[in-house]
Amino acid sequence: MRIGIGCEFVFDLPLTAHAVVLVEPHPTEASRVVESAFSTDPDLTTTVYSDQFGNRCRRMTLPEGRVRISYAADVDAERVVDDADDGAPERNPADLPDDALVYLLPSRYCQSDQIAQFALDQFGRVRWGWGRVHEISRWVHEAVKFDYMAASPLATSTDILACRTGVCRDFAHLGISLCRALNIPARYVFGYLPDIDVPVADSPMDFCGWMEAYLGDRWYTFDPRNHQRRIGRVVIARGRDAADVAMVTTFGSANLVSMTVRAEALVG
Repeated sequence: MRIGIGCEFVFDLPLTAHAVVLVEPHPTEASRVVESAFSTDPDLTTTVYSDQFGNRCRRMTLPEGRVRISYAADVDAERVVDDADDGAPERNPADLPDDALVYLLPSRYCQSDQIAQFALDQFGRVRWGWGRVHEISRWVHEAVKFDYMAASPLATSTDILACRTGVCRDFAHLGISLCRALNIPARYVFGYLPDIDVPVADSPMDFCGWMEAYLGDRWYTFDPRNHQRRIGRVVIARGRDAADVAMVTTFGSANLVSMTVRAEALVG
């Protein structure tokens, strides 16, 4: 199947500001991208670099006034849901690959050290492996209420554990923190998520934040916000938490006027 993805941001800037934008598929998705276009209005010079997590980042200087940033692409995808393996085991930290170790540590939004006792009390007796991470995802999904209006960009996993309200990134941060507290490597992922084969009112297409946990010898997708194995995810970026992978980072004031997102199966 083929999926159409894209987004548009409109900003109003009181002064010139430099910006880094992450809206294009992760390099590991490159083979799936059929065609793509990145554009700005006014037309700006942009450069691309790879950050420390291997994400595709585009930087530019935004002029004073109204600026439009747009991206669109067609992506090939199999009509299958996220992989699962109930037999995938947890790995002892001594047996983990070097690049997984950083995802055991506390980070800006994932304060795993501060909720370690809760994690042990709640999930310490759950059978180790894929099933324990699945149980963490299920618990977060049921314990936290989704509410755009109550969300805060400053909320950490400890805040969400206390208030039990947030948006998709908050669900992911809490799930990641609980995993790390149990010595399960977990990282933050965000990307495009179509609403294929799900009730649109329940989960419309959008940007979405989820998590990946390292089990056995690979990373597996878990989605505490939706707690569903979904079709058609397109990864944009991975990092320790959302602080590493903001969609748009501006070094200076930039007022967001509007944002639209597209992620849908194409017909024909």
